[in-house]
Order: sequence, then structure tokens, then C-alpha cells
Amino acid sequence: MTLRTRPIELPTVLLAVVIYGGWLALTAAHARLPWPILALLGGWFVAWHGSLQHETIHGHPTQWRRVNDLIGGVPLSLWLPYGAYRRTHMAHHRSPHPTHPAHDPESRYVTGGGVIAAVARLRATLIGQLLVGPVAAIAMFLLDEARRLRRDPAGFAREWGPHLVGVALILGWLHLVALPIGSYLLCFVLPGQAGSLLRGFAEHRADAAGPSRATTVASRGPLALLFLNNNLHAAHHAVPAAPWYRLPAVERARTQRPEPRYDGYRDVLRRFAIRAHDTIHHPAGRGDAHG
Repeated sequence: MTLRTRPIELPTVLLAVVIYGGWLALTAAHARLPWPILALLGGWFVAWHGSLQHETIHGHPTQWRRVNDLIGGVPLSLWLPYGAYRRTHMAHHRSPHPTHPAHDPESRYVTGGGVIAAVARLRATLIGQLLVGPVAAIAMFLLDEARRLRRDPAGFAREWGPHLVGVALILGWLHLVALPIGSYLLCFVLPGQAGSLLRGFAEHRADAAGPSRATTVASRGPLALLFLNNNLHAAHHAVPAAPWYRLPAVERARTQRPEPRYDGYRDVLRRFAIRAHDTIHHPAGRGDAHG
């Protein structure tokens, strides 16, 4: 399958225009909207932007990395530096043992007990993930970054320096349109993170078949657009360079589909609303992935 026929992929460029234009229009018009509508739309655009960032990290929509980084690097979420996202996500794809917490930085499995394990148990159900997950994920990431500052100050500065410049520009715009930072966090950032966590909830299982341990959620509705078809996660791992609008074709072309499959997000909700999707501890334990 030919993955790139032109140096610029117009569907993703147009998508970026819609996302940034919609975010600008929504923040400017926030005072005219009731907060439930603002939270629904704000969460949509921030989660959609996260999906766009995933595309730019994988080399879209142009053949020039710096251009892609400029398109995806605007920190609408405020808390996640683009460089940190790139670093951890590409390590996830390179991991020799996906899902194992010692080898995969995007693993959701935990190795200890206490508060971290208690929070992980809450997040093992879909309702818990949506209610507790956004704050927990952000807090855990910032705690890890604080530790990284002591361990790798130069690397921390390379990622957080450009990020803080972008955050300053975002805050300047929010001040210009009189959108309080508290309202932005509650109506844009946290709902947006909840949307991203919905996508990631059933993406991987340690016991899933296949080298990537990825699953497939066969959604064809609005959530497939929100996630830019990354719900077809096994297909994405099979061909990571495929742009979002070609992932359905990649999925159709796969001759073997051994991974767990869910019939859309209603199926995920029905199965795991209040029941754990998986154990919180990796079956290989704390040591080697094959231990």
C-alpha cells in the first residue's frame, strides 16, 4: 500500500484548519454558550487536537518534520508538552514488550500498591476512567516530569521551554477573549482528556494476541472521526505510517485479525462500565517481560 502520494496530505491539512478554527471560534464565543454545551464542544476540540498531534508525530501531513511539529505543537491541552508526547509515544511503538510497565512508557499497568494501585483500580472501569482518569493522568504525568527534571534537566528544558512559550500564547488568547483559566480547565482540558482516555481505555491488553498487544474497536460513527480512526488500533500498529483517512483500508486489507475486537464504544461501555477491563498488574510481573 502506498502511504504517501503527495508531499502534502490535504485531508489532514484541512482537518487542522477546522480544529484550530473551531477552537478559536469556540473560545471567542464562550460567553454565549451554556456550560454543558461549552464543555461538550470544548472537550471535543481538545481531544480532536490530541488526535491531530498523534498524526503529526507519525509524520503527517507533510514530508517535513518541522512543519508537522508546527502544526501539531500548539499546546491546547496546556499540560502536555508536544516533545514529551513524541518521545513517549515513539518509545511505545519501539517497545520490544508492549504493555509491560518496564518497557512501554504508555503502559497502564502498575507495579506497586498503595494509592497508585487504588487509583488504577478505579480507572480499570470505563466510568472510573472517565471520572477519575483525567485528573489522575495529568497529576501522574506532572509528577513523573518533576522527577525527570532532577534526572535529565537538559532534556526537560528542551521539551518544556517551547511548551511554556506556547502556553503563554494560549493564555494570552484566553485573556483576550475573557475566558477564565478555571473555566478553560473545566470545560476544555478535563473533558478533552476524558475523550482521549475513552479512546485509550481498550487499546491494549497484555494478553492480547499479536506483537503489539493492540485491540480493535470497530466504531464508524462520530467517535471514529474524533479519534481519527485510531480506534482501529491494531491496524495502526500494523502500519504506523498510514494516515488516519487510510486506516479503514488498512483494516480491510488485514488478512489475520487475532486481536480482541469490540463492536463500537457502546460495546465497550456495555462490557466495562462498572467491570474492570483488565487486571492492574501486568501478568509478567515486575521484572522481565517474559518472567
